[in-house]
Formats: sequence, C-alpha cells, structure tokens
Amino acid sequence: MSWFRCADPRPGAPTRLVCLPHAGGSAVFYRTWAKEISPAVEVHAVQYPGRADRMGDALVTDAGSLAHQIVDAMAPLVDRPVALFGHSMGAVLAYEVARLLQARGDAPVHLFASGARPPHDRGDDRVHERDDDGVVAELTKLGGTDADALRDPELRELVLPYVRNDFALIETYAHRDGTRLDVPVTTIIGDADPHVNEAQAARWAEVTDGPFALTVLPGGHFYLADRRADVIAEIVRALDVPAVP
Repeated sequence: MSWFRCADPRPGAPTRLVCLPHAGGSAVFYRTWAKEISPAVEVHAVQYPGRADRMGDALVTDAGSLAHQIVDAMAPLVDRPVALFGHSMGAVLAYEVARLLQARGDAPVHLFASGARPPHDRGDDRVHERDDDGVVAELTKLGGTDADALRDPELRELVLPYVRNDFALIETYAHRDGTRLDVPVTTIIGDADPHVNEAQAARWAEVTDGPFALTVLPGGHFYLADRRADVIAEIVRALDVPAVP
C-alpha cells in the first residue's frame, strides 16, 4: 500500500509539500489543502500504517524506523524540491525525515513544524500508559478527536490501538546526535496550546543552521483546523510561490 495520498496531482507544480499527521491522525486531515494552496505546490499526505485504508498494515512503534520508511517511500517524490509540514507528532517525524533526506543529498527546501515542542525538549508525557478513558480524555483536551464518537465500544476497539501506539511512539522518542539541519525552519503554534508554549516553540531554532521563524496564531493545539488559511498563507510566503489567483 502506498505511503502517500495526493488528492490533486499537479505534474507541472515546481514544488511538493509532504504533510505528516498528528498522533492518531491520517492523511485525510490534509485532503482539502490542495484546493487552497498555490497551484505551484503539489500536496502529498503521509498515510501511516495501521489506520484508514492501511488498517491491515502493522503499526510502527519506533519514530526512527517510521522516519526511515517514509524517506525510502519518498524516493519518487524528490525529483522536485520538497518541503515538509508536520503537526504535533508529525512535526518531530518531519524533523527526522528532514535529517535523513539531507544526509542523502536531498535536503528539503523548508521544514514547517506545527504544534510541537522541539525534538530535544520533549517533556515527560505518558498518555500511552493511561487506560482507555485516560487516552480519550487527552484527545478531548487537545481537541483532535470527537470524544462522543469514542464512547462507542466498537469504534474504540478500532481506533484506540493506533492512537495509543502513536502516543507511545512520540512519548518514547529520544533525540539523538546526527545530521544537523541547515534548512529553513518555520514553527507555527496556537497561542492557547496546552502542549507547547511560545518559549518552547522558539527552541526549534536550535536544531538548524538555516533561517528560523516562529508564528503564533489564535487557537489551541488544533488551531490549524480553524486557521488553515493562515497556515497555508504562511507556507506559500515561506516557499515564495505564487498564491492562489
């Protein structure tokens, strides 16, 4: 099964944007982006194993392994300049993907890290060790999942294994020395995000020798659901591509 979903293929677009979802998320989160972003950008969203149309594929339990598998699958995409956008767990994975791409000589043109503490300042969260009600409570707090729907026992049985896996993957992640980025990094957060504050987000500047920018938008952890147009405008500006006519 393919690792990427591209809702609007654009053979003539000079730039590709590869988007990495949050914990418990899937490629569908980015489905509408293609219609709202510049025609000069082709959007691809990563579909992690173990969910949606990859429900039958084995979950990946280690961030480093997952990043390597994503990079291997990206080989057909790096014939054009590639930018990376990751939200929450996806931001840290995007960072690891960026390091691997740079080491292979295919450095991304930009890394956008959304709603996440930097890879070397992860904190000590242990949501994956909670019972099911505790995991659902965290999802409700962050605002990314309909908690009412997860009261359905059958839905819980389907969804919670990969949600818990994702929380374990990112909460056991440990930053390791290795390739240091020299690409531009932009961090975007919501001003009321309980997961990351502005001071923590600013430390993303420490992982690159390239230019750094920090943007704070109104909203919580999933600020980008309501501020999608602002996020896309920031991406278009940073990539210096034409806006949607």
